[in-house]
Amino acid sequence: MTTTLRVRRPTARAKTDLVLPATAGGPARRWQQRYSVGLCVTDSVIICAAIALAQYLRFGESPATSGYPGQLMTLFSILFAGLWMAAIAVSHSRSPRIIGAGIDEYRRIASASFWTFGIIAMTTLLAKIDLARGYLAVALPVGTFGLLVGRNLWRRYIARKRARGRFQTMVVAIGDRPGVTSLAQELMRNPRDGYIVVGVGIPGYGQSRGKTILVEDRAIPILGDENHAMAALAGRGVDMVVITGTERFGASGLRKLMWRLENLDVDLVVAPGVMDVAESRLALRPVAGFSLLHVEKPRYHGAKSFQKRTFDFCFSLAALIGAAPVLAVVALAIKCTSRGPVFYPSERIGIDGTPFTMLKFRTMVDRADTQVGNLAALDEGAGVLFKIRDDPRVTAVGKVLRRFSIDELPQFINVLKQDMSVVGPRPPLRREVESYDGEVTRRLLVKPGVTGLWQVSGRSDLSWEEAVRLDLSYVDNWSMTADLLIIARTIRAVLSRDGAY
Repeated sequence: MTTTLRVRRPTARAKTDLVLPATAGGPARRWQQRYSVGLCVTDSVIICAAIALAQYLRFGESPATSGYPGQLMTLFSILFAGLWMAAIAVSHSRSPRIIGAGIDEYRRIASASFWTFGIIAMTTLLAKIDLARGYLAVALPVGTFGLLVGRNLWRRYIARKRARGRFQTMVVAIGDRPGVTSLAQELMRNPRDGYIVVGVGIPGYGQSRGKTILVEDRAIPILGDENHAMAALAGRGVDMVVITGTERFGASGLRKLMWRLENLDVDLVVAPGVMDVAESRLALRPVAGFSLLHVEKPRYHGAKSFQKRTFDFCFSLAALIGAAPVLAVVALAIKCTSRGPVFYPSERIGIDGTPFTMLKFRTMVDRADTQVGNLAALDEGAGVLFKIRDDPRVTAVGKVLRRFSIDELPQFINVLKQDMSVVGPRPPLRREVESYDGEVTRRLLVKPGVTGLWQVSGRSDLSWEEAVRLDLSYVDNWSMTADLLIIARTIRAVLSRDGAY
């Protein structure tokens, strides 16, 4: 029978008790296995449905119209589905390591799909098989889209369960106090990530003294030093041990630790100490018997830059043309309901510190910026940002425009003028830039964006430090794939109106 060990809150500040399942390791394995089986079933159904649809649309009810015997065509469809499923399995898209990872999971699905069709295309070409191109043209996009939608629905399901305290990965962190505190903060920042730090070990601490560290209003017990923390693993349902500093263990100690955790069915993870670095910039390379983590330099120029400029021009032009009726109606509404110009020109600082005039629809009364001094007591902004949730200067039309971010549509004109990009850091004011320290100035290495990580992560609700961190992460790791994902998330954020005021 499974029992639980409950760690009581030592102070009134800790709002949640920690419950440690007293199973013999691997409690996450069971739900991960069920999840993987569910993914396999869903993938199989989607692939078979996509191929059956493609065969029906191209050849009708009789596969014999393909020019080959019906049984042969049906056999080909079965082999086609098997190859596609095998490619997805080989891509490890159902690995527990990427559960809920989002972009990496989607990338593996898309890559496996295109590899499947590449193999089929080469095989039919070399074997001189005249297979109807329309058959593949239907199966590829329909199947790939269906697989991506299926994974998204599964991720939403997992996120809901994790938000309710289920499908969690129990973690014990070992390292110095600042290191394990920072790690616990990052792991438990978002409950939908599914990590709970249930204990920490601090080298040199000795035996457990009943003390705790407080992270995210949660009291985490200090289990003692690294040896006492390891001794406390048995029977506590721990899934993962994370080491934030390896110097205490040494090469021999880490090897023994791996063997010990292997017997307990507990994963070992070594935190390299780098944050906000994309996976594409990380490479593990064995050198002279040591595994070294190589971090590639950020890339701001060259082919990637040309690709981004081309995308910016095409996307902004399409956005302005598609939104032309909305732009006309909004301009008329602003002009008819309040005095002043339709557009609000604002000086912003762009790439390499170059100032430019950013355009927005005017959402406040005319000359609203002259009233900032009188409203300083109402400022709710973070850091150097000036924000008021219920700003008295906002007009009735302006409230609607801000709620749905329609006031930002004219910024696509700035994108066409190459002052801005579709995706990038938040465009800063001159007074903000003048207060930047050496680290924050890295935001100016790329063009500011109409949207960005700040837009899809809370907008006005973000702290200044978090907004800066997101912008710097984007600058160091930007890619076209990330841009497309941010645009998709922006649409969802605008519709949900998160942090918009």
